[in-house]
Amino acid sequence: MTTIGVFGSGAVGLRVARHLAWSGVADRLVIGCRRPARLKGVVEQFDLDVQVVEPGPMPLVDVAVLCLPSGGHAGLAEEAVARGAHVVSVSDSIADIDALLALDAVAVKAGRSIAVGAAYSPGLSCLLAKHVGSLFDVVEEIHVARSGTGGPACARQLHRARTGSSLDWWDGDWRRRAGGSGRELVWFPDPLGALDCYRGALPDARLLAPEFPGVDRVTARIAGTRRDRLTAMLPMMRPPHADGGPGGIRVEVRGRRGLTRRTEVLGVLDDPSAASAAVAAVTAERLAMGSQPAGAWGLARVEDTVPWLSALALRGVRAAAYEGVDQGVPAISPG
Repeated sequence: MTTIGVFGSGAVGLRVARHLAWSGVADRLVIGCRRPARLKGVVEQFDLDVQVVEPGPMPLVDVAVLCLPSGGHAGLAEEAVARGAHVVSVSDSIADIDALLALDAVAVKAGRSIAVGAAYSPGLSCLLAKHVGSLFDVVEEIHVARSGTGGPACARQLHRARTGSSLDWWDGDWRRRAGGSGRELVWFPDPLGALDCYRGALPDARLLAPEFPGVDRVTARIAGTRRDRLTAMLPMMRPPHADGGPGGIRVEVRGRRGLTRRTEVLGVLDDPSAASAAVAAVTAERLAMGSQPAGAWGLARVEDTVPWLSALALRGVRAAAYEGVDQGVPAISPG
């Protein structure tokens, strides 16, 4: 019997639970919630055994999916691994990402996997970068841009990220730059279109750079309006929307194929909370099947991205290639 725990019952957590109930991979679900009574109607819709638990000791599960607000994910992951569970974290906080990656040796020793940043961006952005990167002989640059937010917790984290220092991989070293700088006009899939994007405390580069040896530059930016920039230094004056979609991801990869320098771009348009839930659920299913390596890693570690992207397409999350981007510029011959 496979038991999967989903901890957090917000915009992403409940969607993850629905995906897992629909997929048939889990025989039993454990859902962590601060107010279990409010899930009574939801649980009755599931055609499998479901237990709703309040915050407390980590229950015995095969896979623990952490859909809680950013902060403290590493402590919960360590507890889950100690109790024999694989872990999926949807946090997009650099602090959480670093703390989770630091558990790599613990996870390897326990023979368990910790999937880090398995959401929209990072998460889906990492899968897309790995997928399009396989088309190159040498990957030189990766640039990620995102727009939109998921539930309230995601909106609050993104509000903090706008003023935090960006983390870029630049010519073989990590560089910190001020949040809100580096304005760049980025074309997202329609109907979003062209949006101004800026640096922020985004963790995509931390997960992507180690998976592409020799890559020169990896950056991430977030779309923002003039009002977003002006209010980023202030506390959120009103509660965020229950769901901040629709949103977009744009992943641009530059490199060499043979003697030609090329650029490939993939884009996604979806509600961030829905897409994050699909990515987290597919990741949990893969870990439950025991086919992934032990340790702490991001989704750019995945060797064959096609089954993952196919599973996401069945859930309505589809990527599209930008046409007319590739210029086919001849590269300088190594000789």
